[in-house]
Amino acid sequence: MRRGYLHVMRFPVQRKVIESPALAGQPLVLVEEVRGQRRVAFASTRALKAGVRPGMTLTAATALEPGLRHFPYRPKDEAQALAALGESLLGLCPGFQRDAPEGLWFDASAAHLVGGEPELCARVLEVCAEQGYRAHVTVASEAFTSRVLARHGSRRVEVVAEGQGARALAPLPLGALEDAAARAFSVLGLSTLGEVAALPAGAVTARGGAGAARVHARCRGVDDTPFTPEPLEEALEDRVVLDAPADTFEPVQFALKTLLDRLGARLSGRQRAAVRLTFVLRLDPTGEAQVPLLLARPTARAKLLLDLARHRLGELRLERPVAEVAVRVDAHDEDLGQQLALGDAPEGDAALEAVLSRLATTLGEEALFAASLEAVHRPESAHTARAFHPPETRRGLLSSPASPAPSTPSTLAPEPPAPITVWRETGAARERPSRLLAQPARLDAEVAESGEMLAARLGGRRHRVTAMAGPERLGGEWWTDTPYQRDYYRVHFEGLGPAWVYR
Repeated sequence: MRRGYLHVMRFPVQRKVIESPALAGQPLVLVEEVRGQRRVAFASTRALKAGVRPGMTLTAATALEPGLRHFPYRPKDEAQALAALGESLLGLCPGFQRDAPEGLWFDASAAHLVGGEPELCARVLEVCAEQGYRAHVTVASEAFTSRVLARHGSRRVEVVAEGQGARALAPLPLGALEDAAARAFSVLGLSTLGEVAALPAGAVTARGGAGAARVHARCRGVDDTPFTPEPLEEALEDRVVLDAPADTFEPVQFALKTLLDRLGARLSGRQRAAVRLTFVLRLDPTGEAQVPLLLARPTARAKLLLDLARHRLGELRLERPVAEVAVRVDAHDEDLGQQLALGDAPEGDAALEAVLSRLATTLGEEALFAASLEAVHRPESAHTARAFHPPETRRGLLSSPASPAPSTPSTLAPEPPAPITVWRETGAARERPSRLLAQPARLDAEVAESGEMLAARLGGRRHRVTAMAGPERLGGEWWTDTPYQRDYYRVHFEGLGPAWVYR
């Protein structure tokens, strides 16, 4: 099996800087409690240059770098963030396996679908870069080979051919073993993995036992470690704990951007799009506020979600500071993507989505409705107002007409210029009105001897007929209390516009 390894150098530190951009280039460490002492778990590049090392006490680290900033290291949160990064790769690979806290393996068996293993590696790095991470990636046939080369190799992208694992590992230093086996082999005067691989297998087993034999086999490119894909959580939910309780919106906004970038990547990896979200603001010391967000159209775009979240939460008034920000996807749908037709404006489409989503979330889900086609012959009953649901995404140049604008069902009435819904049945096109008056208006019509309408009075004014189509003769529903037998005409009145008229 071909598998890749993605190594995100000092992943928790990178994630911290992404969440708080002001920390970029600053000396910082993540600390954890070890036997009652606060010790460094991870350090930034600047802190490392000052001599700070993992395992050092926070007191000793601060003595080396007085301006050192420190934050708590939460392994559970880091593992969750790493899993989110793995989910964002699912559009490129069938599965992933975490190797906390800095890396993960991914199944590279589908590399041919994206142009080969080098292209797959490049695409994986692109996904990481979109989320702000810098990483190395290696594809090989063995788990050990891919991991060690990604973590200790000099190339950002490396592909090891089948059967070439030992040759690729040979130049790496003995420290790449990262465990007690390195010390066991160093006392023999060895310095590279190639020298370890050259030892006789029997002698290694006799001197070091099963553990040393396993390391020796891996250095020779032999590794039977199974690949166990991570099970995906059914619920899409993520959270960020703020460094300090916030009583202004700015820290919350940074947390929202981090969450929605990560959530958008997870949705894209799963080929899903969010329909309804809930933002949860946990307050200090107790309490929480839940804010729902209904989207006009399923989307996984983090930028649109962030704009809507800012609008929804920006004016929120809370009694206590915010200690934690969480977002939950309550409903999602298949992400079919969107291919714009010629002439479509992406910025206008995004603006419309934002407006509709704001209406739905501000006024309530039931306040936004749309016209729905009905399987009836009467033109005035062809549309019925229904609760708004995200329309199907248009795909390609020959897409069907967009859903008509929201309208209130009523009876027949003059119609101003507007998009006309078209039904296509057995090769013929049948137009139907999309806007109706509460009651039909009676027309005082001027009719020629041939039966053609010349003009009509409506609202005390005379309107000349400039175009006319019809009749469409319909009848039926004799079994109901409202049977009908009518001729329908599509008439264009001067000064009024297109309208439907029936006799």
